[in-house]
Amino acid sequence: IIFCSLGTWQVYRLQWKQDLISEIKNGLSSEPVFYSKTNIKNYQKVKFSGSFDFDKQIYLYSLNNSGVPGYDIITPIKTKSNEILLINRGWIKKDLKRNQNINKIQSSSFKGILKKITKSNPFKPENDIQNNIWYKLKLDDLQNYTGYELKNFVIFLQNNQNKLVKNKTVSPDLPNNHLKYALTWYS
Repeated sequence: IIFCSLGTWQVYRLQWKQDLISEIKNGLSSEPVFYSKTNIKNYQKVKFSGSFDFDKQIYLYSLNNSGVPGYDIITPIKTKSNEILLINRGWIKKDLKRNQNINKIQSSSFKGILKKITKSNPFKPENDIQNNIWYKLKLDDLQNYTGYELKNFVIFLQNNQNKLVKNKTVSPDLPNNHLKYALTWYS
């Protein structure tokens, strides 16, 4: 009974993962639309304009594609409609954390991919808000640190103009071994 229930759980996880991959593919193949707070869709490409608040910038501990530790730079931006959005501007090396050159941006018009903030891994450490070192994006912590009323999503910037900051990629290439796991449990 236990093994069959674990196999059935993996079948449900398989369907969830396939739906997620499909949602990401659909979003990435869509045309960018102007950001609107009334039309928030996960993985939607959006265009927006505004000015960054670098004083409230957050450094989220992250590994790059090669496994090198560093930080994702999460910066609030005030849009022309006076709304505050969280923008993942990309990844930097650890030693660039306090370097002001990472904040040199020429444009005020941007493109990105909207992604809802999901529940983080329970094994990640708690955020060190005092030292501005973050391990997970928790909406309450973000609002307390920035003082802004924020929405439950982050926009991953796609047209970054700063060479020190590497764009974060959003990809539908997620590991999907749930069918194999289900067959293992059922067998």
